Amino acid sequence: MKCSIEDFEAARRAYLRRRGVDESAGCLRAALIDMDGVLYDSMPWHARAWHRMMEENGVETTVDEFFAYEGMTGKATIDLLFRRAFGRDAGEEEAKRLYARKTEIFKAFGKKDTMPGADRMLKALEALGLRRVLVTGSGQKSLITRIDGDYPGAFAEADRVTALDVKRGKPDPEPYLRGQEKAGCRPEETIVIENAPLGVRAGVAAGCFTIAVTTGPIPREAFEREKADMIFASMPEFADFLESLSLRADGKA
Repeated sequence: MKCSIEDFEAARRAYLRRRGVDESAGCLRAALIDMDGVLYDSMPWHARAWHRMMEENGVETTVDEFFAYEGMTGKATIDLLFRRAFGRDAGEEEAKRLYARKTEIFKAFGKKDTMPGADRMLKALEALGLRRVLVTGSGQKSLITRIDGDYPGAFAEADRVTALDVKRGKPDPEPYLRGQEKAGCRPEETIVIENAPLGVRAGVAAGCFTIAVTTGPIPREAFEREKADMIFASMPEFADFLESLSLRADGKA
C-alpha cells in the first residue's frame, strides 16, 4: 500500500511526540541522503566486489550478506569478516590493501546506473526548500566524483559527508550528526533517506525523522525492526510522494 500525505503527517506527529518537540517547531529544513542504493543502483556491484575480494583471501561469504553491511566503513566490514573467519581484526595496512583490491574489482565492473527516480526525488526536495546533504559511508571515489555530473547542483561541495570525514561509520550516528552540523539544523529539522538497515539505525540514533526506501533485496521487516519512521517500496514511489507533497506545499493540490 502506497504512503499518503496523511500517513506522512501522522508519522511526523508521532516522531515529534517521541522527541518531545512541539509540532509548530518541527519544520523540515534539510534532507540527509545516502548514496549507494539511493542515488546509484550500485549495491549489487559492491556486493559482488566484496564477495570476490574476500573469496580471494580465503574468507567464505555470500554475495547477499553484503547488503546487510551497507553503510559500514571498509575497515569495519573487513574487521567483521576477519573476526568471523580468523578471530582477529585486519591490520591497518592489510585493510588498506584489501579495500584497494575491492575498489579495483568494483571499478572493473564498469559504469553504475543512477537509481531510477532519484533525480525526481532530489528535484522535489529542492522544490520543498530542503537543503540536500550527501551522507555516505563510502570512500569510493569512482562514484563520489560522478555526483556533480549525474546530479548537477544537487549537493554543494561543503554539503557532503563521506567515510573520510568520520571516525565511526554507520550504524553509529556520527555520519548523520556530521550531516546535521553541515546543514546547521537540529535533528527534528532533518530527514534521513536510506536504503539500508544499518543506515536507518544510524539515522534513528542521530534523532532524525528517518525514511527507508527498499531499493534492494532486504525485506521491509528489517526496516521495521530498525524503527524507520516511514518505508517506501521503491525510489519512484518515494519520488511520486515527494512531488505530491511539493504540490500541496505550493497550494496546487
